[in-house]
Amino acid sequence: MKTPQLEIFFTATLIKWHLQFNRREMPWKGEKDPYKIWLSEIILQQTRVEQGLQYYNRFIKNYPDVFALAAASDNEVFKLWEGLGYYNRCKNLLFTARFVASKLAGGFPQTFEALLDLKGVGTYTASAIASFAYDLPYAVVDGNVNRVLARYFGIATAIDSNNGKQTFSALATRLLNPKQPALYNQAIMDFGATVCKPKLPLCEDCHLQERCVAYSEGRVNELPVKEKKIAKIHRWFYYILAEKDECFLVKKRTEKDIWQNLHEFLLIEANHHLNTQEVLDSETLKELCGVHKLLSVSRVYKQQLTHQTIHAIFIHIRMKQSKLPAAVHLIPKDELKKLAFPRLINSFIEESYGLKALPG
Repeated sequence: MKTPQLEIFFTATLIKWHLQFNRREMPWKGEKDPYKIWLSEIILQQTRVEQGLQYYNRFIKNYPDVFALAAASDNEVFKLWEGLGYYNRCKNLLFTARFVASKLAGGFPQTFEALLDLKGVGTYTASAIASFAYDLPYAVVDGNVNRVLARYFGIATAIDSNNGKQTFSALATRLLNPKQPALYNQAIMDFGATVCKPKLPLCEDCHLQERCVAYSEGRVNELPVKEKKIAKIHRWFYYILAEKDECFLVKKRTEKDIWQNLHEFLLIEANHHLNTQEVLDSETLKELCGVHKLLSVSRVYKQQLTHQTIHAIFIHIRMKQSKLPAAVHLIPKDELKKLAFPRLINSFIEESYGLKALPG
């Protein structure tokens, strides 16, 4: 079958499936408010829908419009974001909310190009807002879309290569129904999420099956192709719970790294496992805590991030020193739950002290 016929069948069948059989319900589906669309897309970047859904609902409850979000304190918003990961998204979220509220009088840009100028908004998010909020003919291209297109058309070009990005973007734009861009974009995204899934796709029930190249050639599990394989690293975090008068030393992570703007205990990092005495003998610990007494050492806590594994051990000491660097603060134990910590540290705090993070 010639390519034009494959494309016509693809778009028509996909929209028909969406209108008659798609039962995937999400609170932002059919939404026209650009604020809510933008918020959902930022939350869902690098995040499973099942996890992002609860965060979206909490954000909408706490910040029903862009003015409410813009007026919130950094710590309050980061606390609500806690556990979602990729914290630079939260930093950009706040920046853009405040920009839209103060510079644009609360109104989001109404052109694709202007949306791209917003901090934290890339091609995908700009396309989503443009099509869903304003019915502009821009195709969204995410992992679900790439997978459906690669399998249906039998495309073996790596989706993460420059050539692949151009190929899939051009094809997605060509397939878009310009009269119903929001409808089409929602259809292909939901189809990839519920039918043409990464694992165990529902090929036998697929409405595109009869003309799907990957299905007819037995290549469903081979597509899409990825080019890059990023080496995963292991990092060892030794957190020092330096206690004085029922308070702990806490600082905020300010460097451009994971968990930026979240709080943590004093940290000694290594690229390999250290024994407790090596940590206690470190110049960093002596300089910050002076004379101290070892109280306990935790088990190893582990958190898997996209390209790195964090191994953390919490070493509880009682210190006598009271002169602290400006960036370090003594926080009462009962106040820890009010600060935004990485999920790994929250797990330790809850397990060791029974202090659950405050709900959003």
